[in-house]
Amino acid sequence: MTTPTAQARVSGGPSAVFERNLTVFRRIWKLFVAGLAEPFLWLASIGVGVGALVSGFEVGGRELSYAEFVAPALLASTALNGAIIDSTFNVFFKLKYDRVYDAMLATPLTTGDIVRGDLAWATTRGAVYSAVFLAAMGVLGLAGSWWVVLALPATILVSLATSAVGFALTTFMRSWQDFEYIQLVMMPMVLFSGIFFPVTTYPDALRWVVELTPMYRAVALVRELSTGAPGWASLASVAYLLVMAAIGISIAARRLDRVMRP
Repeated sequence: MTTPTAQARVSGGPSAVFERNLTVFRRIWKLFVAGLAEPFLWLASIGVGVGALVSGFEVGGRELSYAEFVAPALLASTALNGAIIDSTFNVFFKLKYDRVYDAMLATPLTTGDIVRGDLAWATTRGAVYSAVFLAAMGVLGLAGSWWVVLALPATILVSLATSAVGFALTTFMRSWQDFEYIQLVMMPMVLFSGIFFPVTTYPDALRWVVELTPMYRAVALVRELSTGAPGWASLASVAYLLVMAAIGISIAARRLDRVMRP
């Protein structure tokens, strides 16, 4: 016979946390939808606008228009940005101000359930944004290979790795001012990780540094799939993101358990 506590654990767990987030965002769905607009604005201004002035670049032996070069990178950044909002700002608000996690821990939920549920939600948000943008790429003729189908699971991995690390870092935040450090890291990665131009333009030493960043690995992986040029480097990017996700999840679970401990 299933005990009341066990019954609660079966019907709860990470899925209960995910369902809670889904219920909240049903009421503020406009904020969710607004996030879809950002990559399209970038594509219109940079891909199309600047693309009228730039002939394009060669990737994997293929000559790409500038819009074809930028679109996969914007897809990768969409997955990253879609996940980072929920795993940083929203987690901090629930942790420090709304006390949502205190309320959750008054139920059979554990800190591990909270981490897995919130990461599932953040990853789903990034995946939804990515799926919509990927569909638009197909309609606009900006995907040059059937390999692009694998770009969706790649972006899900990007979202998971990003949200895991974002959640882990948020548990160290003391106030909203500390989020300036995230912006301090995110902005250079967006500008210099190969989204808008090839990293081969850098000196070798700087290029190696850039290629170690999460944003570059995400951009390179999605661009290789979009252009039909996957290779060993793609597998290296997958391994990089898997390790990043595993480390982030481990630290996030341990840190939240320590922070919430009475």
